Amino acid sequence: MKQVYEKDSLSLFGAVSMGTGVMIGAAVFALTGQVAEFAGALLPLAFLLAAVVSGFSAYAYVKMSDAYPSAGGIAMYLRKAYGPGTVTGASSLLMAFSMIINESLVARTFGAYTLRLFDVEAGSAWISVLAVGLIVFAFLVNVAGNRVVGGLQQVTALLKIGGIVVFAVAALWASGLSFRAAADGIASTTSPDGFLAGVALAILAYKGFTTITNSGAEVVDPHKNVGRAIVISLGICLVVYLLVALAVGANLSVPEIIRARDYSLAEAARPALGSYGVWFTVAIAILATASGLIASVFAVSRMIAMLTDMDIIPHRHFGMSGTVQRHTLVYTVVAAALLAVLFDLSRIASLGAIFYLVMDMVVQWGVFRRLRTEIGASGAVILTAIGLDSVALGAFLFIKFAADPLIVWVALGGIILVFGLERLFLGTRRRSTG
Repeated sequence: MKQVYEKDSLSLFGAVSMGTGVMIGAAVFALTGQVAEFAGALLPLAFLLAAVVSGFSAYAYVKMSDAYPSAGGIAMYLRKAYGPGTVTGASSLLMAFSMIINESLVARTFGAYTLRLFDVEAGSAWISVLAVGLIVFAFLVNVAGNRVVGGLQQVTALLKIGGIVVFAVAALWASGLSFRAAADGIASTTSPDGFLAGVALAILAYKGFTTITNSGAEVVDPHKNVGRAIVISLGICLVVYLLVALAVGANLSVPEIIRARDYSLAEAARPALGSYGVWFTVAIAILATASGLIASVFAVSRMIAMLTDMDIIPHRHFGMSGTVQRHTLVYTVVAAALLAVLFDLSRIASLGAIFYLVMDMVVQWGVFRRLRTEIGASGAVILTAIGLDSVALGAFLFIKFAADPLIVWVALGGIILVFGLERLFLGTRRRSTG
């Protein structure tokens, strides 16, 4: 059964809300402390440079979305660049997996911040319980339909962005506009390769713009509004991230940020705003992570449904009724729940960053080689995006291999496995169809 998409069910504001919902839910609360672990006192600069890298990457997606808006988004772009083969299927799955990994990251962040209300240890098993509960809630909201998801995102987008800005401005003001993170100097808190690794992880904070491309069949006037939504979302998130990074660095030293990396905003609110500030920040974190997860589940389930419609990946009903999209919702939340239980935040973020950067370079190369003339894109901009991705990924792999080689091997093994299984599936399908 082919998936039916609700044309014109998402406005420009709704698409922007979807993109910022995914990005802000993941980045501000889940990644600020993780990035500081690598970038040290250069935390704000890491988010700024990550925005520059993401901006170069977004160029190709904007050009493609203006020319070919569809519910498949990245999967459709890859198919136009590489055809319906192994590269298209495997790279699309890497994107889907990076989004599912992001969902588990956001879900565990929700658990970590929620437990701040009860003064429970961050390593508690309750984090996994709360994470799985949020994933189930996101599934139920998505079952209600596109208009419910879009309407909810529009409301929560205003509340959480406003709340985060209030936190950041108040924390900066209370700190006297100082920057404690740099009190001991910059050199003592990071290194050149460590900073680049932090940038690579911060890129994960912006990758949510790609979810907008997956709603091309549902956005009003998609040839214009998908690209506009991408640009607007990136701009909003850059401002929010810089404010938060400055606010956290103003109230906590780098060692303090690292110790509280799973809930760094709540910890930063304590010296500046007291207990009430902590409660306010936790409430915004709960809202942001919940809405971010809902938006991400919405996007990735549609991407997987499109891959199924394109006969690029296998599909099994497992006795379930309803549309393919309903089935992919189930697959998405089950995978996210398993990851949320099995991995901690640091390893989840690392896997997501590696998968995303590899997939993005494949997309950029395909557009450069085969589509740039057709869509009127600048080859120099696309090659710059590939180069920036390569530098960030190389530095990140170097640092992670020294600190946690297992996660690097898991990521590389996962990439090889995805490409191998996709090639096997497509070969088997071709033989069976004659």
